[in-house]
Amino acid sequence: MAVLRSILFTIIFYGLSVPYVVIALLVGIIDRRALIYVALLWGRFFVGCARWLLDIHIKVEGKLPEGPVLVALKHEAMFETLCAIPLFGKPAVVMKAELGRIPLWGWTAQRYGIIPVDRTAGAAAMRAMLGAAKAAVAAGRPILIFPEGTRVPPGETPPLRAGFAGLYKMLKQPVVPIALDSGSVWPKGFVKRAGTVTFRVGPTIPPGLPRDEAEALVHEAINALNASPAARG
Repeated sequence: MAVLRSILFTIIFYGLSVPYVVIALLVGIIDRRALIYVALLWGRFFVGCARWLLDIHIKVEGKLPEGPVLVALKHEAMFETLCAIPLFGKPAVVMKAELGRIPLWGWTAQRYGIIPVDRTAGAAAMRAMLGAAKAAVAAGRPILIFPEGTRVPPGETPPLRAGFAGLYKMLKQPVVPIALDSGSVWPKGFVKRAGTVTFRVGPTIPPGLPRDEAEALVHEAINALNASPAARG
């Protein structure tokens, strides 16, 4: 059943995503705000396909943030990169700069308002990232960052990358850390598993804390679902 569900999802979601991409390209030329709305519809389409074709549901524990806050999200699968659009409402997403250089898609992503990070380009890349992040804050958009820097297998708790500390210090915005367990239903490979992805919202972290303290609080909160079932209570 899981294989059949995965085949149907691949055909329907990716097949029908082509019109979304074409529309996004055309709309992005004319109106950036309309492009953000198209991205929102695409994110909702993904969530619907995951629910009805893969039997993957979303459970939120706590209140999701609104407005120009820094959202620090655990990253275990592609799942959260797509469902985050409707969950957080037009978030500006911090992502690898090379993704913004993909022909057509990259241009559209830049028009949408991604925040590019290039770990090999030094100070210039950091300034570009901070400039894009400040523009997002000025527009009232939440900023979504995967503070571990990349997707990690369930149960692993790597240290945070430097990009989080830079944004936290310069933006002076509260941080909302969120744990999730998407890797259990969306492993690497073709076949996905039915189940529920939990998003657990941690305590809001105020701006202005020392770097070590802020990173420790975020690290603990985004890994809350890696604890034993008894500890997760």
